[in-house]
Amino acid sequence: MKRFDDIRARAADRKGGEDVLATLLPPAPDNAALAAVPDHRILSTMANRVFSAGFVWRVIEQKWPGFEEAFLGFEPKRLLFQPDEFWEELAADTRIVRNPQKIRSVRENAGFVDRVSAEHGGFGRFLATWPRDDQAGLIALLGKQGSRLGGNTGQYFLRWIGFDAYVVSKDMAAALRDAGLAIAENPTSKKDLAALQARMNAYAAETGLSYTHLSRILALSIGENRAAEDLRAYVGE
Repeated sequence: MKRFDDIRARAADRKGGEDVLATLLPPAPDNAALAAVPDHRILSTMANRVFSAGFVWRVIEQKWPGFEEAFLGFEPKRLLFQPDEFWEELAADTRIVRNPQKIRSVRENAGFVDRVSAEHGGFGRFLATWPRDDQAGLIALLGKQGSRLGGNTGQYFLRWIGFDAYVVSKDMAAALRDAGLAIAENPTSKKDLAALQARMNAYAAETGLSYTHLSRILALSIGENRAAEDLRAYVGE
């Protein structure tokens, strides 16, 4: 396996130097801070990522104030109290993207958030105490117990909520393969995800960097070499 210093040097060289590369890295997350995130922001972020999957993110962001109104501020208990008619009417609500399956996922994820919150004293507290070196296990749990939260949607949810998460983009996976990790081009099997987690853990131990920064640098080290000024708008994504 390549040392991460070599991967970082390649990323810096592609972007115009270490100083430029540093501007493309978001602030390092603090998982402990998640304990203070209220459940309605957890559910809002889940819904944002679910509705954004396979859709133009810019459109979702522009319409998001309408989503907040339509879904009652994403208060889990308030949503769980709503009758079937409330959810049926949302399918015709022009304030949101009217996708029945994704609307249903909000109802199901309200129950998921409420259950976990009751057990841990808040969903944010649950996330704050999850081991940083087992993101694969957390994504598996989100996919199994939540609705439409597996795979990349779950990874983006963690990144957006402030968890120290890596996102397995096409370029990130390609960089790991180039470094010598024997995983598929689109790693989704349990074996590949376990190998990927182990390699990320090794790089974290080697460098002391956050998983967010490791992921970002890997993605910037290979593939289409887009200009730094174009990439800054996507820092954190």
